[in-house]
Amino acid sequence: MCVGLSAKVVSVKDDMAIVDASGAKREVSAALLQDLVPGDYVMVHAGTAIAKITDDDEDESSGLLNLL
Repeated sequence: MCVGLSAKVVSVKDDMAIVDASGAKREVSAALLQDLVPGDYVMVHAGTAIAKITDDDEDESSGLLNLL
């Protein structure tokens, strides 16, 4: 099973982004996504932002993690 975490983009430079996942800031590859800007939400897997997600998707993901 693969697990992806939702995260908010803090900054973007070249093909790298700083994201905030529940308070933990990490640098991830943003090479797969176009037009990524601070404030966007992304799904992160294995150090790579793999998809943009909506605010609602992020809320749902965070809610599910809080159940664990």
